[in-house]
Amino acid sequence: MSGNAIEFATPFAVYFGDIDDDSWGKTGLGLVQWRREGCAGQLRLPGCRDRQLRHAGIDIVAGLHVRLASLPGLADAAQSGRARLIDVRIPPPGLPVGTGRKRSGLRLLTVGTDCACGKKYTALALDKELRARGRQSDFRASGQTGIMIAGRGLPIDAVVSDFLTGAAELLSPDNAADHWDMIEGQGSLFHPGYLQVTVGLLVGSQPDAFVVCHDPLSHEISGWPGFPLPTIAALIERTVLIGSLTNSGVRCVGVSLNTSKVPAAERRRLLARYAEEAHLPCVDPLVEGVGPIVDKLISEFRQ
Repeated sequence: MSGNAIEFATPFAVYFGDIDDDSWGKTGLGLVQWRREGCAGQLRLPGCRDRQLRHAGIDIVAGLHVRLASLPGLADAAQSGRARLIDVRIPPPGLPVGTGRKRSGLRLLTVGTDCACGKKYTALALDKELRARGRQSDFRASGQTGIMIAGRGLPIDAVVSDFLTGAAELLSPDNAADHWDMIEGQGSLFHPGYLQVTVGLLVGSQPDAFVVCHDPLSHEISGWPGFPLPTIAALIERTVLIGSLTNSGVRCVGVSLNTSKVPAAERRRLLARYAEEAHLPCVDPLVEGVGPIVDKLISEFRQ
């Protein structure tokens, strides 16, 4: 990837502070799930105190929109301990405007009916499965947690809108003809607040294929009452419509469901129903894996 991308090294000491709700620790939990070998340990401290980390010379990496150096006393403490403050959600300088130029290589983008519905986990699972089959693949991180897991990437949702497509092009550069980039999706094309980042990522990444990600127990956009989730068919139609601007051959190859809260007795019936309705393989990537989707991907994109 270009030198303009954010990169840093492991190991991590995952800091959970005093959180008591998993939703506040999704970045740390994501690192433990997908980069366990890069996690040296975890810290859970009462009162969310981090002062000893700063003075010990341990780098602090954060994915918030708030700059670490803006927090009272943190910059001075880090300087005294010769530690780095790494803000993942600051895009690199000099991002280009999108060109629309067709790039070599193959690309898959995960798209969602909403935010936080499995796009990152699905892209990671697809990359892992392709590598296990001896295929060339890279996970391309576009959000803070994904960047920490991969050790590199671009925070697409922090990029000025004029440069969104250019940043997406930079994220997934030219590659070998049979090489796959598994690109982490952001937002949703049906989201009233965050659709702009989804459009820029879709147009700039020029995916050959995409996988729809969905939480089957949700019915409206989280945090936006009155905005219903789109159907899988509607999302596929809109993704093809917008994505065909830069790749006329873009098509859906599967559906990924988050069934973690679905009763076990209903899970198989639910997966089968979505597969039948979409006429596509449907999986939960953390339960049975993404093998059926990768089978279709390899079958339809033979080199």
